[in-house]
Amino acid sequence: MRLADYIEEHKPDEAAERRRLAERKDYRVLEYVDEVADRIRYATRDDTVVGSTAPEIFVGRSNYPDVSTGILTPVGAEDRAAEFETDAGWYHRGLDIESVLQYRSGLLNSSRSTRSNVHDVWDGFVGVQREVAIADRPVDVEVGLAERPDPDLSLDAVRSPTGPRAPAEEAALTENPHVPRHVEKTLSDDDWNAEGAMAYLYRRGFDVYGINSILSAGALGRTDQRRLVPTRWSITAVDDTLGQYLRGRIRNAPPIEEVQVWVNEYVGNRYWVILAPGRWEYEFLEMKSPGSVWNPDPAGNLWMASAHEGYEGRSDYVEETAGAYYAARLGVLEHLADRDRQAKVLVLREVSEEYWAPVGVWQIRESVRNAFEGEPGVAETFADAVAGVIPELPVSRTDLRRKSHLLSGMQASLSDFAATS
Repeated sequence: MRLADYIEEHKPDEAAERRRLAERKDYRVLEYVDEVADRIRYATRDDTVVGSTAPEIFVGRSNYPDVSTGILTPVGAEDRAAEFETDAGWYHRGLDIESVLQYRSGLLNSSRSTRSNVHDVWDGFVGVQREVAIADRPVDVEVGLAERPDPDLSLDAVRSPTGPRAPAEEAALTENPHVPRHVEKTLSDDDWNAEGAMAYLYRRGFDVYGINSILSAGALGRTDQRRLVPTRWSITAVDDTLGQYLRGRIRNAPPIEEVQVWVNEYVGNRYWVILAPGRWEYEFLEMKSPGSVWNPDPAGNLWMASAHEGYEGRSDYVEETAGAYYAARLGVLEHLADRDRQAKVLVLREVSEEYWAPVGVWQIRESVRNAFEGEPGVAETFADAVAGVIPELPVSRTDLRRKSHLLSGMQASLSDFAATS
């Protein structure tokens, strides 16, 4: 499909966007958070023992290597516990921001402080938490709370939001968790490093969400090196490790044969992915509009950030775009690995004011993964592709070139449309 036709076909419905913006301004989710807090207070009014079904765990990063480690359980919705677990299904079900926050605020985080070195700990509260993490389905548990829950909702750019928190005294399993045999294999191998174990599980069909939980629980790597890994760190570590694995797979693959443009939009984020013939090269560039969650001043300037890697990848951590860089890269590399091709890649993320609360980096990963559906827009050259996309962006051509590594090296070829938007 010609790029101009592709862009015209994928133009957003501006009237629908205005309606969604108007609807979200009533902040109904705040009322739901209050309802959850009331329900949890009611459930724990007589004693502090909670029987529930745990779909996930959480490991905090404050005061590392002393960490807060928690078991996440829904209160009053135990029969639907699997719905509360962050995974690709949230995207395919089309959950909006409010729905995500409702799910996350409905999870009670029962937590305790512990040392991160847990390689030989499989009893007590930490042991239960680790059993929950390595199981392939929600696990029935009984948790004793030391205090009433704090109903505050915690928001973060990388991990999914977390709901009410309460200090826990003890926890016990009330059923035997089902642990996949491939996970048992990685646990039993004392000399398998974490990176190799992650790639092994990924090749065996485990998605990043399950691998992240196992890594966070300190259940991957050489036995004497197994540590609890803060959830925020483990998410990015898995995306980065699997991205490097996939980059190795396409290292000697032939390049794609034409310049392709793909676009996808979800929860107030729009992603343009431009693939061009050539050796692997990748850039991720974010544009955050005034009034969006990470650029809250509606009268402020557009905020931009970017990061880049060449054929050999990166040796340092991406600070400016953080986990978003690795999540988007994984989605692109999965697509290229499926095609057994490599390419030069530019991913443009536009964050609109419709993104009024962060739901976690999973939405970036899934939006890019699912951008490659249908037929792409096709351009003659990389410069033509960029020229076609720029009018759809909330940034001037000059500013985009100034921020982008890939485009700054193309100034001569882009001179025919160098005027400021």
